[in-house]
Amino acid sequence: MPLGFTAVPPVVLCFATSDATAGSGLQSDVLTLASMGCHPLSVVAAISVRDTRGVEELLALDADAVDSQARALLEDIPVQAFKLGMLGSVENVAAIAEILSDYPDVPLVLEPALSIVDGEDAAGEDMLAALVELVLPHVTVLVASRSEVLQLAALTPPDEGDDEGGEAVDADEFGELGDLFEGESADVGEDEADDEDAGEDEDDALSLADAIARVLGRGVEYVLLTGAGEPGPQLINVLVGREGVVRTDAWERLPGRFLGAGATLAAALVGALAHGMTVAEAVREAQEFTWQALSGGYRPGMGMAIPDRFFWARANEDDDGKA
Repeated sequence: MPLGFTAVPPVVLCFATSDATAGSGLQSDVLTLASMGCHPLSVVAAISVRDTRGVEELLALDADAVDSQARALLEDIPVQAFKLGMLGSVENVAAIAEILSDYPDVPLVLEPALSIVDGEDAAGEDMLAALVELVLPHVTVLVASRSEVLQLAALTPPDEGDDEGGEAVDADEFGELGDLFEGESADVGEDEADDEDAGEDEDDALSLADAIARVLGRGVEYVLLTGAGEPGPQLINVLVGREGVVRTDAWERLPGRFLGAGATLAAALVGALAHGMTVAEAVREAQEFTWQALSGGYRPGMGMAIPDRFFWARANEDDDGKA
């Protein structure tokens, strides 16, 4: 990887849920960032009871405990970037947002991990609303699927220029996203999509450009729209900013299901940003890292495969073995 390594590696502070499988969550962030040549700091916001097949329960930590962990680290160690994953509760979102407000110049990558949030549950909807109101104004890059962007945008009033530095964004700049993400299917693209009539599906498809504009209007600088839940032989990821599409990358779609693919992508992205790359460069680097990690993925249990974040070390071992 074309990353510059220094005596003191760049430091990234991650707020997320602990995942005992190390497939996603904080453990995924630590593995990915270490592999990217960064020093990861980790703040536990919640604990997931899960295996490689799925989540059984999510236990949020007390917001004061989250705040204490973070402030103890930040009073001691300067950080080059932040990453946010699943935060567990409205109270945690509020506490972390207050911390972020003290570091407006530090890049922040948000991977909302909404697949384990019940958006129809009152607590889940409140947490999404808190993310939109309190966290999005601080975000450098939002890494999200089409479904996640739609969920966040649904809680954002249209044409909202807010007091946090956001401003209205023209949805016409993102019209081409419909061809990339919805040309082959009008479905929402997620397993949990309900069997609703084609008219409602078409409305969802037509709303993607507006959804991107609403999210950017909250103050988000860039959205990396991932194609993991979309159909087709290629996985297409699109980086968009306020002026429109910045870059589009197509990758061979790998077979099987992976635990932590999105977490790996977001962590690799924040790691590249911590190394000083531009957003466009970091997005390309992160995708290359993630594709290699997924290509070398393995199944330690009975459920999903886990990305091999140290694929390069395993390749070196293989080379040594052949020699």
